[in-house]
Amino acid sequence: MTTMLRYLARFLIFHTSFFCLTFAAMKKIIITVDGFSSCGKSTTARQLAKELNYVFIDSGAMYRAITLYFLRNHVDWNNTPSVEEALKNISLEFVYNDYTGKSDMYLDDENVEAMIRDMVVSENVSEVAAIKEVREFAVEQQQKMGEKKGIVMDGRDIGTTVFPDAELKIFMTADITVRVERRFKEMFEKNKSITLDEVRNNLEMRDYLDTNREISPLRKADDAIVLDNSDLTPDEQLQIALGWAKERMQ
Repeated sequence: MTTMLRYLARFLIFHTSFFCLTFAAMKKIIITVDGFSSCGKSTTARQLAKELNYVFIDSGAMYRAITLYFLRNHVDWNNTPSVEEALKNISLEFVYNDYTGKSDMYLDDENVEAMIRDMVVSENVSEVAAIKEVREFAVEQQQKMGEKKGIVMDGRDIGTTVFPDAELKIFMTADITVRVERRFKEMFEKNKSITLDEVRNNLEMRDYLDTNREISPLRKADDAIVLDNSDLTPDEQLQIALGWAKERMQ
């Protein structure tokens, strides 16, 4: 399967310029990118949105920002009234960063893009994201963002819960060893003391929590296309996704 995807990617690379010329004339659609942690969902979704001139929405950043707020304000997320009260005070917004060319996550008018990637947030985000009230809060905002279509959103339940009628659903996966190495490189730049075992344990814990939570668990939508990028370069997986998008946009 991976070999076939690689050939497809190489073919599509030579046709990217043609695709870009025709995208503007095609209908706007909703593209969802779901999958496990450290599968490159955000990278692929962000690049795909850029190529299509679509809006990229990082749903994971929203849950991370909520987790950061809970940690900062000592919110007991096992207490429903406390969670509901805290959510009333949370304002989330994506603001385009001219310097990086990406959209940063703002929590109550503060740029928290760097802080929400910290390990302490990573260790708690799956538990917070499993809370019914938190998911309802986030999903409502996400659905409003997609009313005009022309968006690419990544997460874990986007194609199953947030946009079950999305025109293109991609489910990304990769070998756990590859995912651990990717996550370790990302974390090591910020924390030189981090170890591979810590990263593996964190990913395995998040996989278990994400797939076993009662509310909107991580699973592949019946009509989603699987993209295993264990042996693909970022450009190869992007070209594959672009090909799928073109088919749905016609």
